[in-house]
Amino acid sequence: MSIQIAASILSADFAKLGEEVKKVGDLGADLIHIDVMDGNFVPNITIGPGVISAIRPYSSLPFDVHLMINSPSNYIEAFVSAGADIITIHVEAEVHLDRVIKKIKSYGIKVGISIVPSTHPGVLEYIIHELDVILVMSVNPGFGGQEFLVSQLDKISEIKSMIKKKSLATKIAVDGGITVNNAPSVIKAGADILVMGSAIFKAQDTAKMISDIKSLS
Repeated sequence: MSIQIAASILSADFAKLGEEVKKVGDLGADLIHIDVMDGNFVPNITIGPGVISAIRPYSSLPFDVHLMINSPSNYIEAFVSAGADIITIHVEAEVHLDRVIKKIKSYGIKVGISIVPSTHPGVLEYIIHELDVILVMSVNPGFGGQEFLVSQLDKISEIKSMIKKKSLATKIAVDGGITVNNAPSVIKAGADILVMGSAIFKAQDTAKMISDIKSLS
């Protein structure tokens, strides 16, 4: 299966967010990645369900809503109602992960779990069979435009081995500092989905860049 590109709207022009979402879909993106930050779990504040509802009509692509917030279980219904197709929460933000995973699935959407760079992939061992997506953060979350942490390549490979060993269909997404230059290494390590923000929204020729990256898989 070819690599998928998730356009992270954190790097989009928020003054015309709906148009930006439509444009990246037209240029070849496969998913829309939406970072929700609460200024607590990460040192930044972004958007909530109201903005997601407003941009939902601009794209038929799956919306992957990445909750970088504390106690995300309290807000699942609001983001489902706003139009999320995938809800990704952080393993570091919830104690009772299995309960939250089941809650997300009860709405008939896909579930993802994300881990920050300092979190060992072993935390996924007992829940990996429940997951549609594992999101590996390749920067410390909170801000766009950061440099990719090469240390995360081994983590991606380790998670890929876990998935293969258990014969699962779980996909690995990687988010943070991905560019045309390091994308081959990330794909080789085992990524199925590349989350790209600055590289997409600030590219000279976004369609060509997306096409070139997809041709690597």
